Amino acid sequence: MADRVARGRSDLEGLFRQHYAGLLRLARVLTGDDELAEDLAQEAFVRLNARAAWPQPGAELAYLRRTVVNLSHDHFRRRGVVLRHSRGARDDLGDVTSPAALERAEQHRVASAVRRLPARQRDCVVLRYYAGCSDSEVAALLDIGIGSVKSNIARARSRLARELRDLRDQT
Repeated sequence: MADRVARGRSDLEGLFRQHYAGLLRLARVLTGDDELAEDLAQEAFVRLNARAAWPQPGAELAYLRRTVVNLSHDHFRRRGVVLRHSRGARDDLGDVTSPAALERAEQHRVASAVRRLPARQRDCVVLRYYAGCSDSEVAALLDIGIGSVKSNIARARSRLARELRDLRDQT
C-alpha cells in the first residue's frame, strides 16, 4: 500500500494536468461561482494528496469528483444559514437587449434552476449530463443505487421542465 501511495503522489502533477479543467467545470456547474469552483477543485487535489490510503489506480478521478461534490455540499450548507438571514440578493445579467445577453440570461436561468434542485437531484443531473458519467458511475460516485440515480434524474428533469417551460416553448 505504501508503494501505491508513493506512486500516486509522484503522479499527482499528471493527475492535476489531466483532470483539473474537468473538475473546475464540474465545480462551476455545481456552485455557479468561478472563484469558489477554483477553490473546490484545488482542495480536492489537496485532500487526495493528504490521504493516507491512495485510491486504487484508475479510481482517482472518481475520488476527485466525489470530493468536489462533497465540498460543494459543505459550502451550500454553510451558506444556507447566511441566506436565511439575508434576503433580496439580485441577479445582474447586464444589458439584456443584445442576443448574446439574452442567451446568457437563458443559460443563467437554467444554471440557477439546476442549482435550486435538491442536492441529490442536482448531483445526479450534473454528474450524468455535464460530467458525462454513466448511471452506474453516478451511482458509484454518490454511493447510491442505479434506480435511485434514475429516479432522481427523472424528478429533476420533471421539475426543470416545469420551471423552464417558457424557454423550451421559445425554440
